[in-house]
Amino acid sequence: MRLKGVKVGFALTGSHCCLADVIPQLRILVSEGAEILPIISQTVDTTDTKFGASNTWKEEIKDITGRDAITSMVDIEPIGSQKLLDILLVAPCTGNTLAKLANGITDGPVLFSIKAQLRNQRAVVLGISTNDGLSMNAKNIGLLLNVKNLYMVPFGQDNPTSKPNSLMAKWDLITETLLEAMRGKQYQPLLLGYHP
Repeated sequence: MRLKGVKVGFALTGSHCCLADVIPQLRILVSEGAEILPIISQTVDTTDTKFGASNTWKEEIKDITGRDAITSMVDIEPIGSQKLLDILLVAPCTGNTLAKLANGITDGPVLFSIKAQLRNQRAVVLGISTNDGLSMNAKNIGLLLNVKNLYMVPFGQDNPTSKPNSLMAKWDLITETLLEAMRGKQYQPLLLGYHP
């Protein structure tokens, strides 16, 4: 119960291929005693893909956390004003979300929750999943690594043969990364070798 009583925002963005691997981490956090506030992007909220229907993902999230996921800017606002979260995790965090965050764009509930958390000088952890992490988004990752109170789940290339620019967080390191981030530390090593 290493996270007993800790209020964790768990935000999911539209890297749909990762949802089946990321959502089980909710169960682990709950088993560690975390109080989870789920947040989903508009893409996760409204898009059915070959990886699963949006309603299926939302039902699973509610089953694990006991709460409906927050999906609107209006409903996310109290996170900042009422300081509802001890720590915020964004996983999977898409390249689109990385780019917007690095450039100060706040156009949805996930980005708004990050902005609010950083404004309150509280920790944010990103679990990245992007096909352009070693190309177009490399500069954004570099910028975000220098943001105070922002940490990353260790990541590496997930498919260097077919997708040489793709980076993905190692999902089973989420809990350890959160624990370190709450101490003001980046879990190490941050850069991992190839991991499928």
